[in-house]
Amino acid sequence: MGYKETYENWLSDPYFDDDTKAELRSIAGNDKEIEDRFYMDLEFGTAGLRGVIGAGTNRMNIYTVRRATQGLADYIIKVGGEKRGVAISYDCRHMSPEFADVAACCLAANGIKAYVFESLRPTPVLSYAVRYLHCIAGINITASHNPAEYNGYKVYWEDGAQITPPHDTGIMDCVKATAIDKAKTMPKQDAVKKGLYQVIGKDIDDPYIAELKKLVIHQDAIDKVGKDITIVYSPLHGTGNIPVRRVLKELGFKNVFVVPEQEKPDGDFPTVKFPNPEFKEAFALALELGKKKNADLILATDPDADRLGVYVRDKQGEYHPLTGNMSGCLIGNYVIGQRKARDGKLPEDGAFIKSIVTTNLADAIAKDYGIQLIEVLTGFKYIGGKILEFEKSGRGTYLFGMEESYGCLTGTYARDKDAVDASMTLCEAAAYYKTIGWTLWDAMVDLYERLGYYKDAVSSITLKGKEGIEKIGSIMTYLRENPITEIGDYKVIRRRDYQNDTITDIATGETTPTGLPKSNVLYYELNDDAWICVRPSGTEPKIKFYYGIKGSSFDDADRKADKMSKALEKLADELTK
Repeated sequence: MGYKETYENWLSDPYFDDDTKAELRSIAGNDKEIEDRFYMDLEFGTAGLRGVIGAGTNRMNIYTVRRATQGLADYIIKVGGEKRGVAISYDCRHMSPEFADVAACCLAANGIKAYVFESLRPTPVLSYAVRYLHCIAGINITASHNPAEYNGYKVYWEDGAQITPPHDTGIMDCVKATAIDKAKTMPKQDAVKKGLYQVIGKDIDDPYIAELKKLVIHQDAIDKVGKDITIVYSPLHGTGNIPVRRVLKELGFKNVFVVPEQEKPDGDFPTVKFPNPEFKEAFALALELGKKKNADLILATDPDADRLGVYVRDKQGEYHPLTGNMSGCLIGNYVIGQRKARDGKLPEDGAFIKSIVTTNLADAIAKDYGIQLIEVLTGFKYIGGKILEFEKSGRGTYLFGMEESYGCLTGTYARDKDAVDASMTLCEAAAYYKTIGWTLWDAMVDLYERLGYYKDAVSSITLKGKEGIEKIGSIMTYLRENPITEIGDYKVIRRRDYQNDTITDIATGETTPTGLPKSNVLYYELNDDAWICVRPSGTEPKIKFYYGIKGSSFDDADRKADKMSKALEKLADELTK
């Protein structure tokens, strides 16, 4: 059936409600819009669903959410997990509560109990809840830091991490086999009466916060100087407000000021263009308040509170933004270093885990402490997978994990990145460093001085729609058929193709396996500890160009990074012509 026929079917089929049909009638005659909404099914990929909210097979709506949930339910029944239930959380976005209930009622209609949070919660709390309640799976309704018109649907497995093989492909197959008008549902009140819909809240929040507080290394430092540290925080209209403020208050930080204009949940995100703490624009109001309060650090979490953005003040009063690589390494170095100082040594099988597009400063930190550095594919679920592997095998001790995309995790209570944990730990680090006369910026500079001035960045090109998807595919094909041998001032030493599971030594031509699952990613190791990586985004219609360099000073790193950025910009222009 073509997209026009599918459009007409939605207009005539009694399965679809009147509001949906009214929305579709409003685009009658707009062939391009109709095609975009119906030329494909919104793909259930390894990260679940993510798309623009609206009517159509290629949109986030109650029907695509119900279809995805029916596929998940079928898989859960197939593997015999239907007695264990599914935890469901949601964020502040439009339709998030409705999608959560649609999913819960579909599960209930399949005889699977849903544990639904009473109100919005951060992503890491869902990860924690899955394990705490011994659920077979979890559903998180969120589009993370995407623009306001988006929503999404992420699936977690019993270990608390987002789905990985074989469960991801198993669920995807079940979703594909489900007709959109055949997904089951039942009235919410009936699901409640049958004990298949249970509201959760404080019973999860309290033990989650207790787990975070167990990770504190220097409560003594907080007790000593917590009252002297000023913190400005913005939840960017999202889910972080209550848990971040709660844990900081309970630990003893007395001066925490929340940006009032961004405190309340709001799916329109009215004060920012994008609710993404990676962007300077998202910090405008927080920086304004921070300067008024003379804040030591300024924090912002994204809508589902799994990513943390940071500005820190130096002794001269200047504020410095920290990239995700910088804040992750600052937190990781603090946690690992202070754990070693407290215990006298680190576990012999201790590991620092990072994604392949994360800074090589992480490698240098691991080497400095004599611990293992483990690389995984992009996506925190692969870090969660390593934690599970350690637990099952009895070999490996998780010390820290991070991604360049502003996410990290200091403990194993959850299996996804946690901005509540990161906020708490960074504030603890600020207290500790204050007791020795340092700011957080001093600690960052000390890390650079000891290990090298690493600088990393990523640029993206957005290619929307059917043509965009095809263009991204053709770019990756072209790069495989025409390998890069040099970029800017650097030469390629080794080329990794994760799709073909090969690492090629350019000098010898020798190939070895990557050892990681297949993924449409090309990575180029360059001389002087530099690198570039090209990959399609797993959650947005973008192709991403990452790079990292190592300098001998801030100026040297800036100079090298600027040249690399221009070289990659030229490459991207050539590839997208």
